[in-house]
Amino acid sequence: MTKPHATKNLDRYGCAELPWSRARDVLAEDTPTADLTFFVTTVRPDGRPHSAGVGAVWVDDVLYFKGGPGTRRSRNLAANPACAVSVRLRGIDLTLEGEAHRVTDPATLERVAAVYRSGGWPATVEGDALTAPFSAPSAGAPPWYLYRLTLRRAIGVAGAEPHGATRWDFAPLTS
Repeated sequence: MTKPHATKNLDRYGCAELPWSRARDVLAEDTPTADLTFFVTTVRPDGRPHSAGVGAVWVDDVLYFKGGPGTRRSRNLAANPACAVSVRLRGIDLTLEGEAHRVTDPATLERVAAVYRSGGWPATVEGDALTAPFSAPSAGAPPWYLYRLTLRRAIGVAGAEPHGATRWDFAPLTS
């Protein structure tokens, strides 16, 4: 299980530190069946940010997302794996920071494709990527690469009781 090695209470109003389990449990319960939009921000070669909505799922304590090989997101990640993923969950807004790397392992591809299918997207594994009859326009043309986020830091701001704001560190950041 992904557990933070350090936390910091960011709340300025006297609220207690939020437990990581709160965000993690909502991710596990709501992906892929809830109508969630995840936004992935990557770094362009010239250093400017690029953000795009993506279909993401939390599987076995890891966040996965997809992108076509020709998308700006995939090209950016090939050059620089640093990225951030943001999502508004039930009761908590969450930003996840880390590095995303392409997944080509057949067993992992099939496991994640099965989770996508359970949420209504008919993903199948084709070679070392995913395919389906349709996807969001931001995903690019099939096949779609699957990426695994290696979590380094997360920030959660609770919009429901108990309120609060917390940063969780999972591994030392390189910058």
